Amino acid sequence: MPKLKVYRTPAGFHDAYVAAPSQKAALAAWGSDANLFARGMAEVVTDPDLTREPLAHPGEVIRVARTMADAPDPPAPKPAPRGARPDAAARKPPPKPKAKPSRAALDKAEAAIEAAEARYAEERAQLKLEEEALAARRRALDKAQAAERTKLDRARIQARDAYDAALDDWRRD
Repeated sequence: MPKLKVYRTPAGFHDAYVAAPSQKAALAAWGSDANLFARGMAEVVTDPDLTREPLAHPGEVIRVARTMADAPDPPAPKPAPRGARPDAAARKPPPKPKAKPSRAALDKAEAAIEAAEARYAEERAQLKLEEEALAARRRALDKAQAAERTKLDRARIQARDAYDAALDDWRRD
């Protein structure tokens, strides 16, 4: 079994801990599609007091309420631009939330794939009909050849018999 590490990420007023063999496994346990480690939102925990319970329940997310001492420090205020009044930044309205991204391009691409698949399926069906028609023509050709060959073989046998008889008559004379 691979060695387990304990990972932590903030989850509201809690920290979510999980004992997992890899960062990918930890992200899966948390149900995250984003790489929280690359964003600095998750980390490896080595403190024995914090790793004890997650290691006792590998793969299970353990939530622990954060205290004020655990809370991250608030970001330092940015200096006001030159010539601006100190309270100008405080009066700035909060940024508007971003609009949900449009699925239109994705929907269009998926529809194009479905249309192409349908077109190719239709072409394959047409080719199958043509192959069946060619197979039927080949069978008819083989049957006609066999019938003609039988007829020609009979004619050859008759011609050989006639020749052999004529040759016998000639030799007797």
